[in-house]
Amino acid sequence: MTDPHASRADHSHPPAQHLHAGRRDAVRSALRAHGVPMLVVTDLVNVRYLTGFTGSNAALLLVADESAGESPAGGTDGGTVLATDGRYTEQAAQQAPDVRVLIDRDCTHAVLADRFARRPDEVADAARVGFEAAAMSVADHAALADRLASSPTAVDLVPLTGVVESARLVKDDGEIALIARACAIGDAALRDLLAEGALAPGRTERQVARRLEWLMFEHGAEAIAFETIIACGANSAIPHHRPTDDVLRHGDLVKMDFGAVVGGYNSDMTRTVVLGEADAFQRDVYALVRRAQEAGVAAVRAGVTGADVDRAARAVIDEAGAGRLFTHGLGHGVGLRVHEAPPVSSGATGTLPAGAVVTVEPGVYHAGRGGVRIEDTLVVRDGGAEILTRTGKELRVV
Repeated sequence: MTDPHASRADHSHPPAQHLHAGRRDAVRSALRAHGVPMLVVTDLVNVRYLTGFTGSNAALLLVADESAGESPAGGTDGGTVLATDGRYTEQAAQQAPDVRVLIDRDCTHAVLADRFARRPDEVADAARVGFEAAAMSVADHAALADRLASSPTAVDLVPLTGVVESARLVKDDGEIALIARACAIGDAALRDLLAEGALAPGRTERQVARRLEWLMFEHGAEAIAFETIIACGANSAIPHHRPTDDVLRHGDLVKMDFGAVVGGYNSDMTRTVVLGEADAFQRDVYALVRRAQEAGVAAVRAGVTGADVDRAARAVIDEAGAGRLFTHGLGHGVGLRVHEAPPVSSGATGTLPAGAVVTVEPGVYHAGRGGVRIEDTLVVRDGGAEILTRTGKELRVV
């Protein structure tokens, strides 16, 4: 087993600078299409994606016309300015060596003030500055607008949505490798949990959840993707049940939804088992969900919509008369966030591109009796789906 702390200090290795530069170029193209000359990025996940910087306080200014910037000392991208505070001076230099770094706690205002001070021609007329509408709060927007009001010329703040997220939609080989490693950690942790007998009558949901999480750390996870779901008996009918001190009992359905983080990238997997002995009801529900999950996975390929995939899986459950018991969308994108674009649901629009990573996770939930969910993380390919979560999906009785 690997050192559980080995991947935590991810700032100790400089990022692939050309990789982040290429990502910034893709966003620049989108900005030019929007007619917005610069974008302030305040979503920390997007800052990480574009620069490699992982600190907890940052803002990034990305200029659409890279030639309008001057190259920073020791760097190559004068069209990008990263601001953070003094806690991260060394880390920013290590993780984002190819961009200009400012040390200022008021990050969002700092990147704009710096830009306008260095390039006053950009505010000779009314300046247009994009901001991430989904990431900036109303209060932060008001504070920024108030600070910019003192500018000698008007600054127009333009709300933009999905500009960086659209670039994040298609994963490169390195990103897919990290997600695959996170999935493998989840597979190994569940294998060990079952092998050591930790999933057994008399244990509590909370005890099983904590043990499963620690096994993921032992296999190399740097973090847990989300609070692990262990739901036994009637609790398994609650889609996002939080572990309690309820005790696992012989004959219970036990639903386990969990994921690991490697290099900032997440995995997500759900398996449902039966303790001791499965009755006819449990076998029937499990068989139905498995057929639906297989239909959903079979429908995944580049060029279809998330709604198409949802429909393929949902039709199986609907035809069995259990449609009202499938109460959530079929899946979601996975990457630097465990829930991100593209959605895989009845309301999803747009097609799935090759290289996107999504989940397929149908569930049927009988209140008071129990529920079953089966979930895989997979890569969208031109000819179908590449499944990254490898734990078998046959009904397991432990």
